[in-house]
Amino acid sequence: MSEAVVMEPPRAGGFLESSCGTGDSAASLDDGIVDTANESSEEESTGEREEEAGAPDAATSSTKTTEAPAEQSSNTQMVSAQRPDSLSLPAAAEPRLWTSQRDAEVQLRMGDSGLAAENPLTVNQMFTSAVERFGTFTALGWKEGEQQKSLNYKDYYQACRTAAKSFLKLGLQRYHGVGILGFNSAEWFISDIGAILAGGFAVGIYTTNSPEACQYVAENCKANIIVVENHKQLQKILQVEDKLPHLKAIIQYKDALKEKRPNLYTWAEFMELGRDEPDAPLDAILSSQKPNQCCTLIYTSGTTGQPKGVMLSHDNITWTALSTSQHVRLTEATQAQEAVVSYLPLSHIAAQMVDIWVTMKVGGATYFAQPDALKGSLVNTLKEVRPTAFMGVPRVWEKMQEKMKSVGQKSSTVRRKVAAWAKDVGLQTNLTKMNQNEAAGRTPLSYHIAKKLVFKKVRKALGLDRCNKCYTGAAPITKDTLEFFLSLDIPLYELYGMSESTGPHTISRPNAFKLTSCGKEIPGCKTKLHNPDEEGNGEICFWGRHVFMGYLNMPDKTDEALDAEGWLHSGDLGKHDENGFLFITGRIKELIITAGGENIPPVPIEDAVKEAVPLISNAMLIGDKKKFLSMLLTIKCQVNAESGDPEDELTPEAVEICKKLGSNATRVSEIASGRDRVVYAAIQEGINRVNEKATSNAQRIQKWVVLDRDFSVGGGELGPTMKLKRPVVAKMFKDHIENFYKELATPTTPDNPLPPK
Repeated sequence: MSEAVVMEPPRAGGFLESSCGTGDSAASLDDGIVDTANESSEEESTGEREEEAGAPDAATSSTKTTEAPAEQSSNTQMVSAQRPDSLSLPAAAEPRLWTSQRDAEVQLRMGDSGLAAENPLTVNQMFTSAVERFGTFTALGWKEGEQQKSLNYKDYYQACRTAAKSFLKLGLQRYHGVGILGFNSAEWFISDIGAILAGGFAVGIYTTNSPEACQYVAENCKANIIVVENHKQLQKILQVEDKLPHLKAIIQYKDALKEKRPNLYTWAEFMELGRDEPDAPLDAILSSQKPNQCCTLIYTSGTTGQPKGVMLSHDNITWTALSTSQHVRLTEATQAQEAVVSYLPLSHIAAQMVDIWVTMKVGGATYFAQPDALKGSLVNTLKEVRPTAFMGVPRVWEKMQEKMKSVGQKSSTVRRKVAAWAKDVGLQTNLTKMNQNEAAGRTPLSYHIAKKLVFKKVRKALGLDRCNKCYTGAAPITKDTLEFFLSLDIPLYELYGMSESTGPHTISRPNAFKLTSCGKEIPGCKTKLHNPDEEGNGEICFWGRHVFMGYLNMPDKTDEALDAEGWLHSGDLGKHDENGFLFITGRIKELIITAGGENIPPVPIEDAVKEAVPLISNAMLIGDKKKFLSMLLTIKCQVNAESGDPEDELTPEAVEICKKLGSNATRVSEIASGRDRVVYAAIQEGINRVNEKATSNAQRIQKWVVLDRDFSVGGGELGPTMKLKRPVVAKMFKDHIENFYKELATPTTPDNPLPPK
């Protein structure tokens, strides 16, 4: 193989280096909208709209080619030392840091030493290395009925090779997609890796996608083959099949086919196609693959505009798996095998990186949850598998928290008192450890008693008794949830990254952990804060071998994401503390800029409301280009076990809260739109408490309403990782929002004697 051209990060006197050191309200219940305004915030708003984040100050750096890895030839190209002024001025004959072309190669952001200087590997090279070291160890495990099935690393690799041969026999072309549409399974992994080995692209498609959304992804990646889980997903593809000119075959990996059609295969039929095919054609493709070529496409969830195909190279995947596994100190199977549970959507980079690649790097075992995992069965799988590491999106941790609180309320008085005492001990002990006080080395006796009486039992009940690495990411998590689990001796380690950084950029860990921080960079990566304000908040920018190749067929969007020097602009706002911990403070696109010009990040205010009013499930702040802030609220309710849709019945915890307030409400419909004045008064009190802590009058919530139903993935308000889809929600509840701002007159108050305009 010819050598991948590599590049160092820019340096400019430290600027581009990682910054490691850095009144009473009157309420109205008309139409269920609560108006807490007693003065206009327009005159109080002093903030100026920040300039759009652009490319950083020009910086120069040497660009170089590293020594060729042993498995690559010395056919080395020299790279110009002159850095391009913009993305649109490449040196035609040389690979660049970015591309939007499916068959192009890119420069790798190599470093001089440490992990950043590690030899680049293809996916096949990483997999064969795992087979050599961990061949007989369990790689994948799952249940069929009550029977436990598994594949070891040797058989797993052979299955992926067979799938690759089958794909080739079905006509998979180089740099064309294999779409995978279904819940996590061994077949999903084998299809993904088989596609890569065969020289195609592995392309996960969200199971919640409509037929039209599936069509967009399949057409964009020129999918030759689509692998579906069952008849339901098959129907989506069949509805748009005539609009997919590149499609040659469909494979269904679960359940019997309900109809026979040309070019439609069961999983067994598909695997049989390649079983007796010769090795030579596949081996020729494998030997031609380079680490700096694309092998995977991750499609963004497309909350604004069409989804973008994030191009990830072999090196993006293999190097990020290496750096992540070392940063979080996973043990190799030859010492003690790690075990993880796969349940989050595999079309998302977080699940792929944890479940497939990082686990493979250390010879870990991945066990598949049931398809109804997020509807209640996940805890059963956790108790059976007892994972050593577990990744949960915030909503998963919140649901666990709600369930445990609900169970706790039914306990005897003595049990509740013991639990409260233990949680207090747990929180104080863990906060001391976190702050690394002198006393951190001496764990108090009370902690050991609390661990025996409470903490061990809680962990066992959750299936986390072997788990010393619990992670949260993919969306913001509240401080309340973090403290709840910390009090139970279950620290949740936040991680931060994006599809465009092959998943993680920073990860917290036991010896480097602070509440509400997402930790420090994984080894070999750098962070800079672009255009920081007086408080040190700037746009978070990434550098490292985890930075993506570009967006498929979208040079303009690639140009927006990567600046002239190759730094990835995240669109997130953040700051470093004095110890180099990164804190996310908002998102540029989510930033609310009021009519008075004040910049307001919505998440801290939304979290404060949810903490002040435990009845609230979701909160969305409104106020962009408006004179004051308002808020849409939803109440905690039961979720349908089959569909995952929110129901009208309140959760047991919510019913209990209502009782304490003096309300008999048991349904959302009894509360929404101002129907329960007792509950509305309690919500208003909570919002008053949040408003009292507001840094300016412009940051006070002046009106709010409780909606008739909670947000959900199926309803379209939440993305696959439970992240709030703000533009979608704003459109869906346009009428409610317009009602907030119908009366634009400024109220006359003692503080504001001006007459209404």
